[in-house]
Amino acid sequence: MDLPPTADTAVLGPIGVSRDAPIGVFDSGIGGLSVLRALQRELPHERFVYFADNGHAPYGERGDAFVTERTLAVANRLRGDHSIKALVVACNTATTAAIHLLRAAHPGLAVIGVEPAVKPALLASRTGHIGVIGTRGTLGSEKFRQLLAPLQSQAHFTVQPCDGLAAAIEHSALGDDAGPSAIEIRALCARYTSAMGPFGSEKDAIDTLVLGCTHYVFAAEALRACTGPDVHFLETGEPVARQTRRLLTAQDRLCDGTADTSAHPAALTLLSSGDLPLLRAAAQRWLD
Repeated sequence: MDLPPTADTAVLGPIGVSRDAPIGVFDSGIGGLSVLRALQRELPHERFVYFADNGHAPYGERGDAFVTERTLAVANRLRGDHSIKALVVACNTATTAAIHLLRAAHPGLAVIGVEPAVKPALLASRTGHIGVIGTRGTLGSEKFRQLLAPLQSQAHFTVQPCDGLAAAIEHSALGDDAGPSAIEIRALCARYTSAMGPFGSEKDAIDTLVLGCTHYVFAAEALRACTGPDVHFLETGEPVARQTRRLLTAQDRLCDGTADTSAHPAALTLLSSGDLPLLRAAAQRWLD
């Protein structure tokens, strides 16, 4: 595990075309570990470099210009310093603000973003009432509005920004289930779910909840205590992992376990612009 250089600039090297080049995974903090966990399960022979920009978090309460600047800077660093063969933007806010600019800046690089799983929610819901929770930056974005607009005639969507929840989950990595951060997570989950309306399998209840921030997977137990056992939770890790496999296969860059990786023994490298012990603790707690 190593810290990145302090400068936000990096000389771009060639895109790693070899199959044993690592995949970069990026989030504003530890939430993207939920996506990384799915990637590790789907792609067991791949190496990963995970960058948590928690020195500049939370993204969900920042403006688009700031988030775009950070996203491009992190991509440059991962490509320049680690020759990544693909980049997974495991942050809904960064995806909505900057994914189009990121792909334009790195046309030869496979770039995979995340978005709230509102389309799969239509198939999962039986009552036709769907809840969506996320950061204010994601849910207030034009990209999310365009994603949701054509679906609103097919179901009733209740959209709830959850200010402070991602930050509380960040802080909980170094604590335990009885600590201050865990107590705050439970209180925030109760506040936001109660504001959304009834949950359950009854006719007018929300029976499907879209977790529109990658952090929220790590608050699933607290959310479940508020919604009850009959509500279906949807997150984006597994679809993102499958899409990453498809793109790497199409580019003939999928590592199938036959390449000699003796020169690159680390299956996972953790990088942080802020609190590396926090990231390490989160990885030890939440990765397989």
